[in-house]
Amino acid sequence: MNEKLKIAVFVDYDNIEIGVKSTLQRDLDVAMVLDALKERGDIVAKFAYADWGRQEGAKRQMAENAVQMVQRVPSPRGDKNGADINLALDAMEMAFTHDHINTFAIVSGDSDFIPLVNKLKEYGKTIFVVGGRGFTSTILQKNCHEFISFESLIDEPQRPPRQPPQPRPEPQARPEPQAAEPAKAPPEQQRPSRQRGPRPERHRPPPLELGQAMPLVERALQVLERREVTPQLGLLKSTMLQLDPRFSEKAYGAGSFTDFVAKLKHADYVNISGGEGRYVIERKTAAKPEEPAPRPEEALPLLRDVLETQRLQLDSGCLAEELAGWVSEAQPEFDCKKYGFQEFTEFLNFAQDKLLVRIEPDEEKGLLVFLGAEFYPPALPEPPEAPAPEDDQRAVLVLKSPPAVPKRRRTTRKKSAEAAATPRAARTAPRRTRKKPVGE
Repeated sequence: MNEKLKIAVFVDYDNIEIGVKSTLQRDLDVAMVLDALKERGDIVAKFAYADWGRQEGAKRQMAENAVQMVQRVPSPRGDKNGADINLALDAMEMAFTHDHINTFAIVSGDSDFIPLVNKLKEYGKTIFVVGGRGFTSTILQKNCHEFISFESLIDEPQRPPRQPPQPRPEPQARPEPQAAEPAKAPPEQQRPSRQRGPRPERHRPPPLELGQAMPLVERALQVLERREVTPQLGLLKSTMLQLDPRFSEKAYGAGSFTDFVAKLKHADYVNISGGEGRYVIERKTAAKPEEPAPRPEEALPLLRDVLETQRLQLDSGCLAEELAGWVSEAQPEFDCKKYGFQEFTEFLNFAQDKLLVRIEPDEEKGLLVFLGAEFYPPALPEPPEAPAPEDDQRAVLVLKSPPAVPKRRRTTRKKSAEAAATPRAARTAPRRTRKKPVGE
């Protein structure tokens, strides 16, 4: 990408805000998203779509970051895709009217934006998608030019999150008989309440094993070798993103792509030559992993068995943490990181695109999991009605009354004989009437 990027940012706030809260237990930080996009180009336009009457707390940070707030007026029936349609129309209009904008950043995890992404790519635009790995459609992640995950943007907090102060026990010098009675209550009444309090913020997920990135690295190096291009750092990363837009060096515990390549060299996966600023990466043909890393699809059979076993409990939905516990009970050695997923929620998001589960984010409870369409196959079509047999059709025709035939006058045989003996001229001559005489 030698051309300087002019980026237009479109934020589906209602979708992204609930996704971040349910999976990462954090509030959406728009400044963090904009800072990540500024590292890739110049931001020339910023729009956010939501029902801002219900998002009073987010107006301040939008104003501080000069984000234009577009009001979405919900219809009485509840237009679920109202913001999606407005965002798509404005993005297409900007693609036609602003030729200098060559990059579009869509901050959302909704798979409904896949047609918009494909259409913008047809017009030669570069597409960034910003979302979470646990709630952004994997199809949307694969079809953009680069996917920027919230998990990679989260920095480790320098101080632990605040905890509510716990009251100190009162001294024993102040005995209160009324307060001492509840202390003798049975243990069942002393159990803590099941009401969910504020959940602690989740930090950056643990990094993946470095060897899981080698298939993509070797494939990118092979592509550059076939092109007869020197595999330098910047060219190697752009090729890897072209092959897999979901790649991020931070998922493997590296702060930058240079650190990522240095880790590969330290692990004896690649060779590095050249000086600073012009490092050349070469793959080692002799050093290959003993066993290839398992593919993500190989983890689905276990999840399918657990869902079938807990089918009654999943009819009304369950929390992702509860489902993760069932999977651990079924197979204690299961680790989603072996299949390329940093967290269990990311694995569930992949299973949702495979129609195995259906996830719904909830701001208070978290990520709710339901059975997917695979467990509810569509009903078979009704067979067409068989035509009636020929005997029945004939019976129907017999029951119908025949059409009425006009009756003809019948003539006697005597008149017919006289008419035959009479000449034709006589029959056709006019009949003469005889005059009666006067005396008669």
